[in-house]
Amino acid sequence: QTAITQPALFAIEYALAKLWMSWGVHPKGMIGHSIGEYVAACLAGVFSLEDALLLVASRGKLMQQMPGGSMLAVPLPEHQVQPFLGNKLDLAVINGASASVVSGTNDAVDELQQKLVEKGIECRRLHTSHAFHSRMMEPILEPFLEVVKKVNLKAPKIPYLSNVTGTWITAMEATNPSYYAQHLRQTVRFAEGLQQ
Repeated sequence: QTAITQPALFAIEYALAKLWMSWGVHPKGMIGHSIGEYVAACLAGVFSLEDALLLVASRGKLMQQMPGGSMLAVPLPEHQVQPFLGNKLDLAVINGASASVVSGTNDAVDELQQKLVEKGIECRRLHTSHAFHSRMMEPILEPFLEVVKKVNLKAPKIPYLSNVTGTWITAMEATNPSYYAQHLRQTVRFAEGLQQ
């Protein structure tokens, strides 16, 4: 259940980072994957731990209210995945040069999986409850934006990479509530972040 999983992921990642810092390992730059970007932003001072927890819990709770969906890991680059998407699926994540994740309704993902298997392309379902980073999240963008507007956002003190752009986050992005709604909906450009 994403309402529980997202705060748990955040808590573990934040605690791990703080543990490393207590050992004297301090980041010069950071990258997080989806909810992990909230950990990076919190460590960078964009928002307080209390506000980060509010955002992560609200985000998970809103996502939980959405109809269920599926995510499919596909071993193809972005340009080869795009033709399969049609108007029911979205490219949710780019994890590597040939590691993409497609997101959408259960039926649309079933259909795509069948097509890919017929073409001899190994793909696998992810253990998720919803179609994250897809159009299925659009109904919660406005309510989530309202939550973010209540939080005090500051420019980052430690550089970190944006999942939305795949490059270093700017102070303007980090302090714009709309960025966090975009982050919830857009493709996670993790591979590009790793290249940076």
